[in-house]
Amino acid sequence: MVGIKDVAARAGVSVSTVSNVINGRHAKMRAETLQRVQAAIAELNYTPNAVARQLQSGHIKTLGLVVPSVANPFWGNVSQLIEKEAQQRGYQVMICNAERDPKLEADYLKSLYGSSIRGVILGSSPLSLSHLSEHISKDMRIAAFDRKTRAGNDVISCSVSVDQDLGARLATRHLIGLGHTRIGFISGPIGTASRTGRLAGMRAEMERSGIEIDESLIWLAPDAAGFGDSHAAELGRIGIRELLTLDDPPTAVFSVNDMYAIGALSGARELGYRVPEDLSVVGFDDIYLAKVMHPPLTTIRQPADLMAELVVSRLIDQLEGTDEIAEPHVVLRPDLVVRSSTTAPAGAIRSHPRFHTQ
Repeated sequence: MVGIKDVAARAGVSVSTVSNVINGRHAKMRAETLQRVQAAIAELNYTPNAVARQLQSGHIKTLGLVVPSVANPFWGNVSQLIEKEAQQRGYQVMICNAERDPKLEADYLKSLYGSSIRGVILGSSPLSLSHLSEHISKDMRIAAFDRKTRAGNDVISCSVSVDQDLGARLATRHLIGLGHTRIGFISGPIGTASRTGRLAGMRAEMERSGIEIDESLIWLAPDAAGFGDSHAAELGRIGIRELLTLDDPPTAVFSVNDMYAIGALSGARELGYRVPEDLSVVGFDDIYLAKVMHPPLTTIRQPADLMAELVVSRLIDQLEGTDEIAEPHVVLRPDLVVRSSTTAPAGAIRSHPRFHTQ
Protein backbone atom coordinates (compact mmCIF):
# COMPACT_ATOMS: atom_id res chain seq x y z
CA MET A 1 0.00 0.00 0.00
CA VAL A 2 1.34 3.41 -0.96
CA GLY A 3 2.09 5.64 2.05
CA ILE A 4 3.00 9.25 2.64
CA LYS A 5 6.70 8.35 2.78
CA ASP A 6 6.50 6.93 -0.75
CA VAL A 7 5.01 10.19 -1.98
CA ALA A 8 7.74 12.19 -0.23
CA ALA A 9 10.45 10.02 -1.79
CA ARG A 10 8.94 10.30 -5.27
CA ALA A 11 8.65 14.10 -5.00
CA GLY A 12 12.05 14.50 -3.33
CA VAL A 13 10.60 16.38 -0.34
CA SER A 14 10.07 15.76 3.34
CA VAL A 15 7.07 13.93 4.80
CA SER A 16 6.00 17.16 6.52
CA THR A 17 5.90 18.93 3.13
CA VAL A 18 3.57 16.25 1.75
CA SER A 19 1.43 16.54 4.89
CA ASN A 20 1.18 20.30 4.38
CA VAL A 21 -0.03 19.78 0.81
CA ILE A 22 -2.60 17.17 1.85
CA ASN A 23 -3.98 19.43 4.57
CA GLY A 24 -4.07 22.56 2.43
CA ARG A 25 -1.19 24.33 4.16
CA HIS A 26 0.70 25.34 1.05
CA ALA A 27 -0.04 29.02 0.63
CA LYS A 28 3.63 29.95 1.18
CA MET A 29 5.03 26.90 -0.59
CA ARG A 30 7.01 27.33 -3.80
CA ALA A 31 4.81 26.57 -6.84
CA GLU A 32 7.37 24.12 -8.22
CA THR A 33 7.42 22.13 -4.94
CA LEU A 34 3.62 22.04 -4.77
CA GLN A 35 3.42 20.77 -8.34
CA ARG A 36 5.98 18.01 -7.66
CA VAL A 37 4.06 16.77 -4.63
CA GLN A 38 0.73 16.88 -6.46
CA ALA A 39 2.24 15.00 -9.39
CA ALA A 40 3.68 12.34 -7.08
CA ILE A 41 0.29 11.89 -5.40
CA ALA A 42 -1.38 11.44 -8.79
CA GLU A 43 1.31 9.08 -10.14
CA LEU A 44 1.18 6.82 -7.08
CA ASN A 45 -2.61 7.07 -6.81
CA TYR A 46 -2.14 7.94 -3.13
CA THR A 47 -5.26 8.31 -0.96
CA PRO A 48 -4.63 9.90 2.44
CA ASN A 49 -5.90 7.96 5.46
CA ALA A 50 -8.49 10.39 6.77
CA VAL A 51 -9.02 8.49 10.03
CA ALA A 52 -5.31 8.43 10.81
CA ARG A 53 -5.05 12.17 10.12
CA GLN A 54 -8.02 12.88 12.36
CA LEU A 55 -6.64 10.71 15.15
CA GLN A 56 -3.44 12.70 15.04
CA SER A 57 -5.43 15.92 15.36
CA GLY A 58 -7.60 14.42 18.13
CA HIS A 59 -10.84 15.09 16.25
CA ILE A 60 -12.74 12.38 14.37
CA LYS A 61 -15.20 14.02 11.99
CA THR A 62 -17.89 11.42 12.56
CA LEU A 63 -21.07 11.74 14.59
CA GLY A 64 -22.91 8.90 16.26
CA LEU A 65 -26.69 8.75 15.85
CA VAL A 66 -28.62 6.49 18.23
CA VAL A 67 -32.26 6.02 17.17
CA PRO A 68 -34.98 3.58 18.27
CA SER A 69 -35.33 1.93 14.85
CA VAL A 70 -35.25 3.10 11.25
CA ALA A 71 -38.08 0.60 10.70
CA ASN A 72 -40.24 3.54 11.79
CA PRO A 73 -40.24 5.82 8.71
CA PHE A 74 -39.99 8.88 10.95
CA TRP A 75 -36.58 7.76 12.20
CA GLY A 76 -35.51 6.62 8.75
CA ASN A 77 -36.25 10.09 7.41
CA VAL A 78 -34.60 11.81 10.38
CA SER A 79 -31.48 9.68 9.96
CA GLN A 80 -31.22 10.67 6.30
CA LEU A 81 -31.74 14.36 7.08
CA ILE A 82 -29.13 14.32 9.86
CA GLU A 83 -26.64 12.53 7.60
CA LYS A 84 -27.19 15.13 4.88
CA GLU A 85 -26.67 18.04 7.27
CA ALA A 86 -23.56 16.44 8.75
CA GLN A 87 -22.04 15.88 5.32
CA GLN A 88 -22.46 19.56 4.54
CA ARG A 89 -20.29 20.27 7.59
CA GLY A 90 -17.70 17.70 6.55
CA TYR A 91 -18.85 14.98 8.95
CA GLN A 92 -19.98 11.41 8.51
CA VAL A 93 -22.66 9.68 10.58
CA MET A 94 -22.66 6.24 12.18
CA ILE A 95 -26.28 5.13 12.73
CA CYS A 96 -27.14 2.81 15.62
CA ASN A 97 -30.58 1.18 16.06
CA ALA A 98 -30.94 0.65 19.82
CA GLU A 99 -34.64 -0.30 20.09
CA ARG A 100 -34.90 1.98 23.16
CA ASP A 101 -32.95 -0.65 25.13
CA PRO A 102 -30.95 1.15 27.88
CA LYS A 103 -28.21 -1.49 27.91
CA LEU A 104 -27.86 -1.39 24.12
CA GLU A 105 -27.77 2.43 24.17
CA ALA A 106 -25.00 2.35 26.79
CA ASP A 107 -23.07 -0.28 24.81
CA TYR A 108 -23.35 1.80 21.64
CA LEU A 109 -22.12 4.86 23.51
CA LYS A 110 -19.07 2.98 24.78
CA SER A 111 -18.39 1.60 21.31
CA LEU A 112 -18.67 5.02 19.69
CA TYR A 113 -16.33 6.53 22.26
CA GLY A 114 -13.89 3.68 21.71
CA SER A 115 -13.90 4.60 18.02
CA SER A 116 -12.86 8.15 18.95
CA ILE A 117 -16.31 9.58 18.16
CA ARG A 118 -16.98 12.48 20.52
CA GLY A 119 -20.36 13.74 19.33
CA VAL A 120 -23.56 11.66 19.60
CA ILE A 121 -27.17 12.49 18.77
CA LEU A 122 -29.59 10.54 20.98
CA GLY A 123 -33.06 10.07 19.52
CA SER A 124 -34.70 7.67 21.99
CA SER A 125 -36.11 10.35 24.33
CA PRO A 126 -35.68 8.28 27.54
CA LEU A 127 -37.36 9.43 30.73
CA SER A 128 -34.09 8.94 32.59
CA LEU A 129 -30.53 9.30 31.34
CA SER A 130 -28.94 7.56 34.32
CA HIS A 131 -27.97 4.56 32.18
CA LEU A 132 -25.74 6.83 30.09
CA SER A 133 -24.19 9.18 32.64
CA GLU A 134 -21.38 6.86 33.74
CA HIS A 135 -20.35 6.20 30.14
CA ILE A 136 -19.97 9.82 29.08
CA SER A 137 -16.49 11.27 29.25
CA LYS A 138 -15.77 14.97 29.78
CA ASP A 139 -14.77 15.34 26.13
CA MET A 140 -17.98 13.80 24.79
CA ARG A 141 -21.03 15.82 23.71
CA ILE A 142 -24.54 14.33 23.66
CA ALA A 143 -27.31 16.06 21.71
CA ALA A 144 -30.92 15.13 22.46
CA PHE A 145 -33.28 14.89 19.49
CA ASP A 146 -37.03 15.11 20.13
CA ARG A 147 -36.46 15.42 23.87
CA LYS A 148 -36.95 18.70 25.71
CA THR A 149 -34.17 19.46 28.15
CA ARG A 150 -32.72 22.45 29.94
CA ALA A 151 -29.34 24.11 30.19
CA GLY A 152 -27.18 22.73 32.96
CA ASN A 153 -28.03 19.09 32.25
CA ASP A 154 -25.00 17.01 33.19
CA VAL A 155 -25.56 14.54 30.34
CA ILE A 156 -27.16 16.51 27.48
CA SER A 157 -25.14 19.41 26.11
CA CYS A 158 -27.66 20.53 23.47
CA SER A 159 -31.14 19.55 22.36
CA VAL A 160 -33.77 20.13 19.69
CA SER A 161 -37.40 19.16 20.11
CA VAL A 162 -40.94 20.18 19.31
CA ASP A 163 -43.34 21.14 22.07
CA GLN A 164 -44.90 17.69 22.59
CA ASP A 165 -47.54 18.97 24.98
CA LEU A 166 -48.65 21.66 22.54
CA GLY A 167 -48.80 19.19 19.66
CA ALA A 168 -51.13 16.91 21.60
CA ARG A 169 -53.24 19.89 22.65
CA LEU A 170 -53.62 20.94 19.01
CA ALA A 171 -54.69 17.43 18.00
CA THR A 172 -57.16 17.11 20.86
CA ARG A 173 -58.51 20.63 20.37
CA HIS A 174 -59.16 19.82 16.72
CA LEU A 175 -61.19 16.73 17.63
CA ILE A 176 -63.12 18.52 20.35
CA GLY A 177 -63.83 21.35 17.94
CA LEU A 178 -65.41 18.83 15.57
CA GLY A 179 -67.71 17.70 18.38
CA HIS A 180 -65.94 14.62 19.71
CA THR A 181 -66.05 13.93 23.43
CA ARG A 182 -65.17 10.22 23.50
CA ILE A 183 -61.57 10.42 22.38
CA GLY A 184 -59.22 7.46 22.62
CA PHE A 185 -55.43 7.39 22.81
CA ILE A 186 -53.25 4.65 21.33
CA SER A 187 -49.56 4.19 22.12
CA GLY A 188 -46.84 1.79 23.10
CA PRO A 189 -45.64 1.95 26.72
CA ILE A 190 -45.29 5.53 28.01
CA GLY A 191 -41.58 5.17 28.65
CA THR A 192 -40.24 8.21 26.82
CA ALA A 193 -40.29 11.94 27.42
CA SER A 194 -41.99 12.56 24.08
CA ARG A 195 -44.84 10.11 24.72
CA THR A 196 -45.28 11.39 28.25
CA GLY A 197 -45.66 14.91 26.86
CA ARG A 198 -48.19 13.84 24.23
CA LEU A 199 -50.44 11.98 26.66
CA ALA A 200 -50.19 14.82 29.18
CA GLY A 201 -51.11 17.36 26.51
CA MET A 202 -54.20 15.39 25.51
CA ARG A 203 -55.32 15.08 29.13
CA ALA A 204 -54.76 18.77 29.76
CA GLU A 205 -56.75 19.86 26.71
CA MET A 206 -59.68 17.62 27.57
CA GLU A 207 -59.66 18.89 31.14
CA ARG A 208 -59.52 22.48 29.89
CA SER A 209 -62.57 21.77 27.73
CA GLY A 210 -64.48 20.24 30.64
CA ILE A 211 -64.50 16.74 29.12
CA GLU A 212 -64.03 13.82 31.50
CA ILE A 213 -61.42 11.33 30.33
CA ASP A 214 -62.55 7.73 30.13
CA GLU A 215 -59.47 5.77 31.19
CA SER A 216 -60.76 2.71 29.32
CA LEU A 217 -60.07 4.63 26.10
CA ILE A 218 -56.35 5.02 26.90
CA TRP A 219 -54.70 2.01 25.23
CA LEU A 220 -51.01 1.35 25.89
CA ALA A 221 -49.38 -1.70 24.31
CA PRO A 222 -48.20 -4.01 27.11
CA ASP A 223 -44.52 -4.94 27.14
CA ALA A 224 -43.85 -3.79 23.58
CA ALA A 225 -40.20 -4.44 22.74
CA GLY A 226 -38.51 -1.18 21.82
CA PHE A 227 -41.79 0.47 22.87
CA GLY A 228 -43.27 -0.68 19.58
CA ASP A 229 -41.11 1.26 17.12
CA SER A 230 -40.56 -1.74 14.87
CA HIS A 231 -44.17 -2.92 15.08
CA ALA A 232 -46.07 0.33 15.62
CA ALA A 233 -48.58 -0.20 12.82
CA GLU A 234 -49.49 -3.68 14.05
CA LEU A 235 -49.84 -2.41 17.62
CA GLY A 236 -52.05 0.41 16.38
CA ARG A 237 -54.23 -2.16 14.60
CA ILE A 238 -54.53 -4.25 17.76
CA GLY A 239 -55.19 -1.21 19.93
CA ILE A 240 -58.02 0.19 17.85
CA ARG A 241 -59.70 -3.21 17.60
CA GLU A 242 -59.76 -3.42 21.40
CA LEU A 243 -61.13 0.11 21.78
CA LEU A 244 -63.78 -0.29 19.11
CA THR A 245 -65.14 -3.49 20.66
CA LEU A 246 -65.89 -1.76 23.97
CA ASP A 247 -69.53 -1.32 24.88
CA ASP A 248 -69.16 2.43 24.35
CA PRO A 249 -66.32 2.87 21.81
CA PRO A 250 -64.59 6.15 20.97
CA THR A 251 -65.70 8.32 18.07
CA ALA A 252 -62.14 9.57 17.59
CA VAL A 253 -58.64 8.44 18.44
CA PHE A 254 -55.35 10.30 18.83
CA SER A 255 -52.33 8.05 18.15
CA VAL A 256 -48.92 8.68 19.64
CA ASN A 257 -47.37 8.69 16.16
CA ASP A 258 -48.35 8.22 12.53
CA MET A 259 -47.44 4.54 12.36
CA TYR A 260 -49.81 3.75 15.23
CA ALA A 261 -52.44 5.86 13.45
CA ILE A 262 -51.93 3.99 10.17
CA GLY A 263 -52.39 0.72 12.03
CA ALA A 264 -55.54 2.14 13.62
CA LEU A 265 -56.95 2.96 10.19
CA SER A 266 -56.40 -0.64 9.11
CA GLY A 267 -57.86 -2.12 12.27
CA ALA A 268 -60.95 0.08 12.09
CA ARG A 269 -61.63 -0.99 8.49
CA GLU A 270 -61.31 -4.64 9.49
CA LEU A 271 -64.22 -4.12 11.90
CA GLY A 272 -66.33 -2.38 9.27
CA TYR A 273 -65.75 1.16 10.52
CA ARG A 274 -65.46 3.93 7.96
CA VAL A 275 -62.86 6.65 8.49
CA PRO A 276 -63.74 9.41 9.06
CA GLU A 277 -67.54 8.87 8.96
CA ASP A 278 -67.56 6.46 11.92
CA LEU A 279 -64.15 7.14 13.45
CA SER A 280 -61.80 10.12 13.24
CA VAL A 281 -58.06 9.37 13.48
CA VAL A 282 -55.18 11.77 14.22
CA GLY A 283 -51.47 10.91 14.17
CA PHE A 284 -48.24 12.67 15.15
CA ASP A 285 -45.08 13.30 13.05
CA ASP A 286 -46.39 13.84 9.49
CA ILE A 287 -44.34 11.15 7.79
CA TYR A 288 -44.64 10.79 4.03
CA LEU A 289 -47.06 7.87 4.34
CA ALA A 290 -49.53 10.14 6.15
CA LYS A 291 -50.13 12.01 2.90
CA VAL A 292 -50.71 8.99 0.68
CA MET A 293 -52.92 6.92 2.98
CA HIS A 294 -56.59 6.46 2.19
CA PRO A 295 -57.90 8.60 3.62
CA PRO A 296 -54.94 10.98 4.02
CA LEU A 297 -54.09 11.31 7.70
CA THR A 298 -54.72 14.35 9.88
CA THR A 299 -51.59 14.68 11.99
CA ILE A 300 -49.21 16.89 13.95
CA ARG A 301 -46.22 17.93 11.88
CA GLN A 302 -42.75 17.88 13.34
CA PRO A 303 -40.41 20.05 11.22
CA ALA A 304 -37.91 17.19 10.85
CA ASP A 305 -35.71 19.01 8.32
CA LEU A 306 -35.25 22.06 10.56
CA MET A 307 -34.78 19.86 13.63
CA ALA A 308 -32.03 17.91 11.87
CA GLU A 309 -30.30 21.09 10.75
CA LEU A 310 -30.38 22.60 14.23
CA VAL A 311 -29.26 19.53 16.16
CA VAL A 312 -26.34 18.89 13.81
CA SER A 313 -25.18 22.51 13.77
CA ARG A 314 -25.34 22.86 17.56
CA LEU A 315 -23.53 19.61 18.22
CA ILE A 316 -20.76 20.36 15.73
CA ASP A 317 -20.44 23.92 17.05
CA GLN A 318 -19.85 22.49 20.52
CA LEU A 319 -17.37 19.92 19.25
CA GLU A 320 -15.45 22.63 17.45
CA GLY A 321 -15.59 25.04 20.37
CA THR A 322 -18.03 27.58 18.90
CA ASP A 323 -21.13 26.75 21.00
CA GLU A 324 -21.48 30.41 22.09
CA ILE A 325 -22.90 31.40 18.71
CA ALA A 326 -26.25 29.63 19.10
CA GLU A 327 -28.75 28.74 21.82
CA PRO A 328 -27.98 25.08 22.60
CA HIS A 329 -31.52 24.08 23.69
CA VAL A 330 -34.30 24.71 21.18
CA VAL A 331 -38.02 23.88 21.37
CA LEU A 332 -39.94 24.30 18.10
CA ARG A 333 -43.66 24.71 17.55
CA PRO A 334 -45.49 21.79 15.89
CA ASP A 335 -48.31 22.35 13.39
CA LEU A 336 -51.69 20.71 12.95
CA VAL A 337 -52.14 19.35 9.43
CA VAL A 338 -55.80 18.67 8.73
CA ARG A 339 -56.53 16.04 6.08
CA SER A 340 -59.41 13.66 5.41
CA SER A 341 -59.19 11.27 8.37
CA THR A 342 -61.17 13.54 10.72
CA THR A 343 -64.69 14.92 10.65
CA ALA A 344 -67.60 15.60 13.01
CA PRO A 345 -69.08 12.57 14.80
CA ALA A 346 -72.17 11.03 13.27
CA GLY A 347 -74.31 12.07 16.25
CA ALA A 348 -75.31 10.99 19.71
CA ILE A 349 -77.27 8.02 18.36
CA ARG A 350 -75.19 5.95 15.98
CA SER A 351 -75.88 2.66 14.34
CA HIS A 352 -73.08 0.20 14.95
CA PRO A 353 -70.66 0.75 12.05
CA ARG A 354 -69.64 -2.87 11.91
CA PHE A 355 -72.85 -3.45 10.00
CA HIS A 356 -72.03 -0.88 7.33
CA THR A 357 -71.24 -2.18 3.87
CA GLN A 358 -68.07 -0.88 2.28
